[in-house]
Amino acid sequence: MSTDKLAASDNTSSAPKPRAKPLRTLLDTSGLIAIFLVLFVSLALFVPDFLTGRNIVGLLLSVTLIGTIATTMMMVLALGEVDLSVASIVAFTGVVAAVVTSATGSVFVGVLGGVAAGGAVGAFNGFVVAKFGINSLIATLAAMEFVRGLAYITSGGDAVMVTVPSFFSLGSASFLGLTLPVWTMIVCFVIFGIVLNMTAFGRNTLATGGNAEAASLAGVNVRRLKIAVFALQGVVAGVAGVLLASRMGLGDPNTSMGLELAVISACVLGGVSLSGGVASITGVLVGVLIMGCVQNAMGLLNVPTFYQYLVRGAILLLAVMFDRWKQTRRAKG
Repeated sequence: MSTDKLAASDNTSSAPKPRAKPLRTLLDTSGLIAIFLVLFVSLALFVPDFLTGRNIVGLLLSVTLIGTIATTMMMVLALGEVDLSVASIVAFTGVVAAVVTSATGSVFVGVLGGVAAGGAVGAFNGFVVAKFGINSLIATLAAMEFVRGLAYITSGGDAVMVTVPSFFSLGSASFLGLTLPVWTMIVCFVIFGIVLNMTAFGRNTLATGGNAEAASLAGVNVRRLKIAVFALQGVVAGVAGVLLASRMGLGDPNTSMGLELAVISACVLGGVSLSGGVASITGVLVGVLIMGCVQNAMGLLNVPTFYQYLVRGAILLLAVMFDRWKQTRRAKG
């Protein structure tokens, strides 16, 4: 065997091979589920009308935007990166879908245009991060600004009304009592749960987030992987943006302000490490539900909006502190 082949063999064998369900991740997820159950029971007992069927359906609908985008934000964070542009992508794709649908009279073309616009922005983000080595926080912060600007330019600075009535059915169509946005969120959780835990793409994402240099030596095309993950983030944000525009009946360039922080909060609360390499689809689902339950309860209790900002900020801070504590524990273990 040649020296080159021996070196390749050594690199491959020494590459990180993250386990899909390590014991520590299972324990963390179990603890998070226990916290959610305690929270849910407490809210059911002490918050009026929380446990009614109508409110539960409304709760699920209220978390569809955060939940759908969190499934791919999980992949971005697992990669060791972050995407702050998702809220702007949601607004931009909703405007594009509204404009294209009204101009062509075709819902299919409008939806395709909106989703394609989201994928293009995501791929561009990934290209900038991977090709030029720019920190993803800075790259996507810049993208957040110019994509929001594109939304205003495309809409002429105002909301775009959709003139095709069938476009509205995307957000209101239901099956088994759940609307299409809820089913879209469920499908995204299933798909990306499988991708993360049962495919080479998911394993490579975790390996790159854990140690990008080792993953590269093992044969992972890190640059292409980053572009693909960011593109997926853009596509899913585009789908969420189109569905939101359908629910509102218009494309609004002002929508979803601050959404990126809520999505990141849900992911970190669900056990996704900000330093990369650690993610759990079950944890993200529970994180989304915890965020949704807290927001829903504050609405039922008529908590003033400015106090709700305080609570959401506190949740984000606690989630980051918890992530830091887990990183310290792993380093000592």
